[in-house]
Amino acid sequence: MERDFTPELAAFRAELRHFIAAHLPADLRERMRLGHPAGREDIIAWQRILNARGWATPSWPPAFGGPGWSGVQRLIFLDELARAPAPEPLAFNVTMLGPVLIAFGTPEQQQRFLPRAANLDDWWCQGFSEPGAGSDLAALATTARRQGDHYVVQGQKCWTTLAQHANWMFCLVRTDPAAKPQAGISFLLIDMASPGLSVRPIRLIDGSAHVNEVFLDEVRVPVALRVGAENRGWEIAKFLLGNERAGIARVGRTRERLARARELAGEIRQGGHPLIEDPVLRHRIAALEVEVQALEITQLRLVSAAERLPPGEADPMASVLKLKGAELQQRAAELLLDIAGPQGLAIAPDPFANAPDGIAGADTVPDWAAPLAPAYLFSRAYSIYGGTNEIQKSILARSVLGL
Repeated sequence: MERDFTPELAAFRAELRHFIAAHLPADLRERMRLGHPAGREDIIAWQRILNARGWATPSWPPAFGGPGWSGVQRLIFLDELARAPAPEPLAFNVTMLGPVLIAFGTPEQQQRFLPRAANLDDWWCQGFSEPGAGSDLAALATTARRQGDHYVVQGQKCWTTLAQHANWMFCLVRTDPAAKPQAGISFLLIDMASPGLSVRPIRLIDGSAHVNEVFLDEVRVPVALRVGAENRGWEIAKFLLGNERAGIARVGRTRERLARARELAGEIRQGGHPLIEDPVLRHRIAALEVEVQALEITQLRLVSAAERLPPGEADPMASVLKLKGAELQQRAAELLLDIAGPQGLAIAPDPFANAPDGIAGADTVPDWAAPLAPAYLFSRAYSIYGGTNEIQKSILARSVLGL
């Protein structure tokens, strides 16, 4: 695909590649190449390096500190980060909240929060899902009742990713319980240090604890921290989720994992021969590479189309990227674990845990093998977060096919 870009875009890619090679810490690059996730401090340090160059907020317009890149340039940027490999800027700050504040926020909210989000001075989390109201956000039950110039928030959020590190949360709350489900929701910005707010980690199948329950017990939130009009939060949520799903395909990351699979298959021997000589395995890798390229072409088409949409409008076709991107990420994780064989069964420590306590045995296998089982197990979540696959199919059926 690289050879099909214009000379200007080829020069842009070369500039990105040179900068990443010169500034990405070598130890972080190697850990990510082996499959270990970037830790909290890694993400903060790297995002600040990008922000100093003006690249931490690739989708933001120049008026708000972004580089003013086209959709294709943004995809090339994410592709080069994945190829390095290097961490992406924190999605909660850059892909989700930032565009929301640019489109719907007040000047005061923009001035207060956008520069800090870009530099990761604030770490945001997403308070959407609830027990019994995961992908069906219209069923959320957390309430916010108005008392003067504050809302008083009562309820619970669930599966809140990295909330243990966040100091702010953007949150959907029900401000009009009598209205139709989508009509009575508002979008609030909540300080995680507020009295009455507490966080409890949830241990996952891969041994990690980077998702959480968040409890809100009479938490007071200034009305000035509501984004958009009262009871109009559903429109903002749809805008935010459209942005999230458009970036969730992770084409570059899947391609990088497939390159790693080829590398490992050339190193690991079975029956005196490298695994890569197995024609069934070669076919499996090649088939995945073809599907990744097809997804990349689809993503480029949708990015071009999205740039012609009215401001604030999300393209429902982004659900296609989410559906297929999740599937290919899962298949790549499964492929790597299959190549590793029994050596891939240990589980590495969780880099986001407050006190890493990985399952025993991670130190008895090669460093490259330890993260493969957790990555495979966690990959099952790809078809859930950002809206389940079933929700994506419903969106496409209703909004695209008119069913």
